[in-house]
Amino acid sequence: MEFLQVKNLSFEYPKRPKKALNNISFSVKKGEFVLLYGASGCGKTTLLQTLMPQIAPGGHLSGSITFNGKDISSSDVGDIGFVSQQPDGQIVTDRVWSELAFGSENLGIKPNITKRRIAEISNYFGMQDWFHKCTYELSGGQKQMLNLASVMVTQPKLLLLDEPTGQLDPVAASEFISTLRKINSQFGVTVVLSEHRIEDIFPYADKI
Repeated sequence: MEFLQVKNLSFEYPKRPKKALNNISFSVKKGEFVLLYGASGCGKTTLLQTLMPQIAPGGHLSGSITFNGKDISSSDVGDIGFVSQQPDGQIVTDRVWSELAFGSENLGIKPNITKRRIAEISNYFGMQDWFHKCTYELSGGQKQMLNLASVMVTQPKLLLLDEPTGQLDPVAASEFISTLRKINSQFGVTVVLSEHRIEDIFPYADKI
């Protein structure tokens, strides 16, 4: 059984002359690292958003998406994590530690479990020196790493990333991709990302 399966997926935004997605089909196995690659405006962001019900765009959708053996609309909140292109766009609190806790708390995870996960993830990401910092003091690379770490606290099975290094300098981008690769290989988290900085990703992608 495929972990993620998209069949004959089409999507049309209201009052738009053409479809943003037109009859797309593909499948992803559990633990795969998948790259979405194409020109700007070809529908990569729309596709990624349709794969996460909580942020799916409004419009006419046809076709089917199954995740872990069931329709994606019935997937458990927290099973799918999303990281956007804008480092500031996902941060909602003013402290690093509270940002790490935010998603887990909103899912109703017990405080003792949340604290343990935060300790594990902050150590894994090497965040000890900026754990108590204000989020607005962080660099762009640190903010995007915080976004990824915050998602990982909820222990998702699938990670969706929309050009996550688009606003980062080359050093920060390389570090982010390296961390993402470790998450994929060490934790077995399935990764689907769109990216233009492909030279660091092509050697590792299971599917493009």
